Amino acid sequence: IPQVEIVDQHVHVPIQKHVQVPVVTKVQKIVDVPQVEFVDNHVHIPIQRQRHVPTITKVQKPVEVTVIETVEKIVDVPVVKQIEVPQIMTIERIVEVPFIQTVEKIVEIPTVGQTLAGTQRNVTLNLPVQRQEMEPEIVTEYVMGPPLPAEMG
Repeated sequence: IPQVEIVDQHVHVPIQKHVQVPVVTKVQKIVDVPQVEFVDNHVHIPIQRQRHVPTITKVQKPVEVTVIETVEKIVDVPVVKQIEVPQIMTIERIVEVPFIQTVEKIVEIPTVGQTLAGTQRNVTLNLPVQRQEMEPEIVTEYVMGPPLPAEMG
């Protein structure tokens, strides 16, 4: 006996609905618009006015003018100029410089036979301080030119 198997399958089927959409139509309507025109006429009407016009009369008026006389007198005012003259001052200073003299003396003594290393000695002697005096040096300068400006303070 042949066997038959029934398989159910669920399939989604979309439902279509009909909806009525109103359609708007535009119809032109002709309207008559009356046109109005305004016409202005300007008429100039002269107005008479009375005005007072002042008259100018010239009158001479005597005026006293004071005369100022300027008397000039030139007075020489002596101007005091101060010129600073540089001064040279010689200062004698005695400086003592310590003087150290190191004398190395190596003495070789020839010997017969085997040579052995000897000892080494260093002796430092301080010498007395020596004074030296140099001759004074004098420099004289003569400078020509305009005077220097006065310095205040």
